[in-house]
Amino acid sequence: MPKTNTLVKICGLMSEEQALQVAKLGAHAIGIISVEESPRYVSPEIKKKIFKTLESFYPKIHRVSVVQNSPIDLIIKNFLGNPSETIIQLHGDEDLDYCKKIREKIPNIGLWKAFRIKTEKDLDKIQPFENFVDAILLDSWNEKTYGGSGEKINSNFLKNLQFSKPWWLAGGISIEWIDEILMDIKPDGLDISSSIEISPGLKDIKKTEELFKFLKRD
Repeated sequence: MPKTNTLVKICGLMSEEQALQVAKLGAHAIGIISVEESPRYVSPEIKKKIFKTLESFYPKIHRVSVVQNSPIDLIIKNFLGNPSETIIQLHGDEDLDYCKKIREKIPNIGLWKAFRIKTEKDLDKIQPFENFVDAILLDSWNEKTYGGSGEKINSNFLKNLQFSKPWWLAGGISIEWIDEILMDIKPDGLDISSSIEISPGLKDIKKTEELFKFLKRD
């Protein structure tokens, strides 16, 4: 397996210390969960502190704020001006009109949209969004949670996918699955969370390091 150029996002971090450790390992993006129902939820104050620290030490890393079905007026209010994040990741049931409004009101921040894939037909709903977002994220469908379940999307749905924007694969990504992902699915990026955790929000840094080494091997 040749060395890969696949981008890596580590999501669900909850502390400055771990954010810096993960950044040092080579992450291209770090995600913080701004969804109060999530066990990985981080308050706006702590999130800002983590992102400002990352901005100081690793300014090129994308700082991703993950939100879910939040009132659009609140999103616009929170992210106008000079936000500490570089990306808003919509991880709920946000519709096309929602994405258009954010793109219009907050053009200076990147916009990623996550889609939960239960059946192959779910992929057909994505195309209209491509003109209004900067990246697409495909996650597995789970009845109890919108993300971080560790469940995989059916690999058969993912082969030969093509979008006009970069796309990230999430859902149960582990070392055991990576060769198949890189050879057969070929996403632009991997979004990794629960497979490298000791508990929700607490990453196993040794396991995370092993994953990066595995991806960078010749």
